Amino acid sequence: MTERVFGITGWKNSGKTTLTVRLTAALAERGLKVATVKHAHHSFEVDQPGTDSFRHREAGATETAIVSGRRWALMHELRGEDEPSLTDILDRLSPSDVVLVEGYKREPHPKIECRRLDALDRTPLAGAVPGVVAVASDSPEEGVSLPLFALDDIEGIADFIVRHLGII
Repeated sequence: MTERVFGITGWKNSGKTTLTVRLTAALAERGLKVATVKHAHHSFEVDQPGTDSFRHREAGATETAIVSGRRWALMHELRGEDEPSLTDILDRLSPSDVVLVEGYKREPHPKIECRRLDALDRTPLAGAVPGVVAVASDSPEEGVSLPLFALDDIEGIADFIVRHLGII
């Protein structure tokens, strides 16, 4: 696993996706090449029924590439195979300056824990899951011994990530 991996973790509705998107933009604005990995706990579709690529997958293709002059995507149907590990996915990514990983809370990479009052579960993850090195919250937090950020302090969190990873 590359040392330039940093995670965003937390319970459902804790603000992970919003923070990931905002950090991606902030780091890209600094001139960094950013890749992201999102773990989903459910089945998901990246294309819609009726599209050619959907029809290819439905017909039994294990991999389907969609290529245009603006982007390309590769979809892999597991068809009974085990879910690939985070390391397997990271090994498939093109080189980048930093990889932001949303989810994968049980993996050992460094990560920031998102906490929101509206989260479905507010049990702290720091100390209970590996790699939590900071906390971002939408409310005051008592007794947090890790670096603590406001959930909307995007520049402060981005500064922390690049320092923590030794990027600049």
